Amino acid sequence: MDIAVDKVCDLITRVKAIDVKEGVTDPDSGSNPTDDGNIDMLTTNPDDSTEEEVREVVAGLNDDERADLIALVYIGRGDMEPMEWGDAVRLAREREASSALSTADWLIGIPNLGDLLDEGLNALGRSCD
Repeated sequence: MDIAVDKVCDLITRVKAIDVKEGVTDPDSGSNPTDDGNIDMLTTNPDDSTEEEVREVVAGLNDDERADLIALVYIGRGDMEPMEWGDAVRLAREREASSALSTADWLIGIPNLGDLLDEGLNALGRSCD
């Protein structure tokens, strides 16, 4: 694996912060966060930079690291087995070369991406612990 486990773990943390967010449920809230039980922390708002941070992290990866990240998704969601790592990386490279969708957009669009990356790491005998 060409991507450092620490990089994957950092991305998992950032992606999980996006996964737990939901649309605005209290648009006219006039109270402060303490009175609302900080529930607004779990809603998406235009000032939230978490998704942009994920995009920047992915953009900062080299080609091999991006391919490994995609391959981890394939393994984590059960599309491929850990012993098929080489094939998973090859398919990841093909996805990058043929898709009009950027890798960051593709990754952000995957529900529970953080869990899938974590499961991919675990299947390869690695973890964020």
